[in-house]
Amino acid sequence: MQIVFFGAGGIGGYFGGRLAAAGAQVAFLARGRHAQALREQGLRISSPLGDVHLPQVTVAESPADLPKADLVVFTVKLPDAEAAAARLPAVLRPGGVVLPFQNGVDAAELLARHVGVDAVAQGLAYIATRISEPGCIEHGGDFARLRFGPLRPTQVPVLQAFLDACHTAGIDAEIPPDIRRAVWEKFVFLVGLSGLTALTRQPVGVVRADPELRRLLHAVMAEATALGRAEGVDLPADYADQRMDFVDTLPHGMKASMLHDLEAGRPLELPWLAAAVVRRSAARGLQAPVNRFIAAALGPLAGGRATT
Repeated sequence: MQIVFFGAGGIGGYFGGRLAAAGAQVAFLARGRHAQALREQGLRISSPLGDVHLPQVTVAESPADLPKADLVVFTVKLPDAEAAAARLPAVLRPGGVVLPFQNGVDAAELLARHVGVDAVAQGLAYIATRISEPGCIEHGGDFARLRFGPLRPTQVPVLQAFLDACHTAGIDAEIPPDIRRAVWEKFVFLVGLSGLTALTRQPVGVVRADPELRRLLHAVMAEATALGRAEGVDLPADYADQRMDFVDTLPHGMKASMLHDLEAGRPLELPWLAAAVVRRSAARGLQAPVNRFIAAALGPLAGGRATT
């Protein structure tokens, strides 16, 4: 099976590198200095789970220069996703599958506009990684997990083959019974954590300890839960309560990636998190006032430092 990683950043570089090191047929779409370093020096992964150095990797800056793929693992950052999705038909084989690992719940719909609904599955990545320098991926922490699943029965053989390849590479991966519910479970939590830590510029320990901020955090997740249920996702009515119990187990200093992006002046994933709850709730006739406030308050910063 030919696998192409659309994006060789933290997620794509790490998991693609692990798969390639285990013998899977992997190619990468990358750009700029990172692509040049991959061509000239190969790929390096620094990780508590074991370092990897691949002296040679298949990498290109244009999909036309990549092998045709049975599976495209789509790890492009959300602000670049629309433009990247338009390039997918050049690399996807007939009957191939695109597996997105973006945050939020919009990726599958976005990709389907370019490759059709039958080609799009869904996935979740749980890992903390970054490009430490061109050609090098740094993995922090001791967890690195993938969850993915089909949205159409025809996708099962490709995804099962990918699961087998992940297990051969020692990657913690699974196909859960209901991938759509799994995506929404992560979405509900991430909308809350990203919204409140970015809004307050404080870690989760500060948010959960303050009674008013704690109520806001619960309200944000309750609005997202209500939206998911309205869209037919099998979430329990008290799912926000369950997530608050989980919030109490997190390290005091934990911040959402959106706060890290805000502090660094990078574009925010706000349009795909709080703003997505607002947009999709309006389409369902629901109110989402707390998410609307967060989207409005952070909106002037969403484009990054260059636009503020």
